[in-house]
Amino acid sequence: MNAPQKKKFGVGKMVGVALGAFAFTFSLVPLYRIACEKVFGVRLEKEAIAAPLDAKANVQRTVTVVFDGGVNSKLPWEFEPQQATMQVHPGQQYEATYFARNDGDRAIVGNAVPSVAPARASGYFNKTECFCFTAQTLKAGEGRAMPVRFIVDPALPDDVNTITLSYTFFKNDTQTAQLNAPKGGSHNPSHAAP
Repeated sequence: MNAPQKKKFGVGKMVGVALGAFAFTFSLVPLYRIACEKVFGVRLEKEAIAAPLDAKANVQRTVTVVFDGGVNSKLPWEFEPQQATMQVHPGQQYEATYFARNDGDRAIVGNAVPSVAPARASGYFNKTECFCFTAQTLKAGEGRAMPVRFIVDPALPDDVNTITLSYTFFKNDTQTAQLNAPKGGSHNPSHAAP
């Protein structure tokens, strides 16, 4: 093989590797979804969003949704639902509100972890918008209403008449430390010139 042929072969290999990497990158999302659903039994939120709202609403059926909320002991926040229960029709979108207040003396970042009970109802409770999708930052003394929009899937088994939506807020230590880190360069006196 002469030099021009070797060069073409090398370029062809590089293009092949680049195309392979590109294809692998796009396959990661479906592989992740499959792993979450089949291996861990977790249904991803974006897939849980119902198609056209109210298209399959079952106004003949009413389900009670109970709201609960709390914080981890390391997080100096108050957090609670603004309503204890709500009567909903499967297939229709509803909005509930939680309220959080930072009782600490500095800004804190928190993450809400949701749970749905009974466990077999979790695949039928679809959050379309939720404060739990992203980290929440509250300044010292700040309070905020946090809405969650949801749809109960009409395919919810007939014997499930009550669903409990519960959130626990945890302190995000890493993001809180970054948020409260001193701005600008830090001065270390041990390295100062005598």
